[in-house]
Amino acid sequence: MELKTGYKQTEAGVIPEDWDTPSLGQLFSFKNGLNKSKKSFGHGTPIVNYMDVYSHPGIYARDLKGLVEANKGELESLVVRKGDVFFTRTSETVAEVGIASVMLDDSPNTVFSGFILRARPKNDRICDQFKKYCFSSSLVRKQITSKATYTTRALTSGRILSAISLPLPPTKAEQEVIAEALSDTDALIESLEHLIAKKRDIKQGTMQELLTGKKRLPGFGGKWIRRRLGDISHIKTGSRNNQDKRDDGEYPFFVRSATVERIDSYSYDCEAVLIPGEGRIGNIFHYIDGRFDVHQRVYAITHFSETTSGKYVFFYMANNFGKYAIKNTVKATVDSLRLPTFQNFELDMPQATEEQAAIVTILSDMDAEIAALEKKLTKTQHLKQGMMQPLLTGRIRLS
Repeated sequence: MELKTGYKQTEAGVIPEDWDTPSLGQLFSFKNGLNKSKKSFGHGTPIVNYMDVYSHPGIYARDLKGLVEANKGELESLVVRKGDVFFTRTSETVAEVGIASVMLDDSPNTVFSGFILRARPKNDRICDQFKKYCFSSSLVRKQITSKATYTTRALTSGRILSAISLPLPPTKAEQEVIAEALSDTDALIESLEHLIAKKRDIKQGTMQELLTGKKRLPGFGGKWIRRRLGDISHIKTGSRNNQDKRDDGEYPFFVRSATVERIDSYSYDCEAVLIPGEGRIGNIFHYIDGRFDVHQRVYAITHFSETTSGKYVFFYMANNFGKYAIKNTVKATVDSLRLPTFQNFELDMPQATEEQAAIVTILSDMDAEIAALEKKLTKTQHLKQGMMQPLLTGRIRLS
């Protein structure tokens, strides 16, 4: 393919003519981390662990939760400094090896785990904020994964990483502009994640009040009643198997996971609550009103009595069924539930269907708000992914 004007072909890939491709060995010196027996952990000095690196592209001292007992020699040899980069050394899959994270502030008397590698800068060619992102470019990740070894686990080393070529803008100013653009997107993602968590907590508190009668909505009174699920609904497992699903199926297909699959048939056309009978019992709940089909190990709760709101049953079970399910599980190869467990589950509910409906409206509105925020979060995450590769490979230049 003909190169675009202003770009060049390098061993790492196509980059702008004024960018460089130093090896990581020219930029960093690598060192293996601390290996200790289990009894040495949980006390002592802070330690940078595998999950700190895997979960955070940038690490602050406040993020570190792990502690380890380290002697003076280990502290001197394996000390962590601001600007150090850490790479995951080993993992179950090649895709998760060589994931990088940078230490963004000082963390005195801190060491790092033997499951990661420390890359200490030899010079100041890369600004710290740019280090959060530059090792995630497709040109770098492709090199790392292709050179990783694999026996029982994927593995990389300082020797392997030293040979990796890093596409690098010519000035720190350009690095900082790229990092700022990506950091702004990260900040939006983080704020959305915090807002979603807050909204979920609020909803949980609201459910605890409204689904127990502790808080009554204006205009409603009277005593609540307790009913067996088997007395107010029909409960039966489905008849379909996983091989019946179709990627482009016309109807929802409820299986044992939280993911709703698709299928070309439907066995039900009604209001229903769907709950798996094995696996992650008490954690997965679905509600639908329409045509759908059901896996043979998923319970379909349908045909609710005239005085029962199916959506109310859904919210009540999502809030209360989990603990009850764990107490009544049948241990086989996996946790599983039998029909009587569902039939004997008891619900507290208002006698008036109007009050049930009012509670459902409030909780449904909360769900809709959370779903809208989750959609915005997903869109922002996709936007970041769409920005990263062009910015980190120079296909898009920021002035």
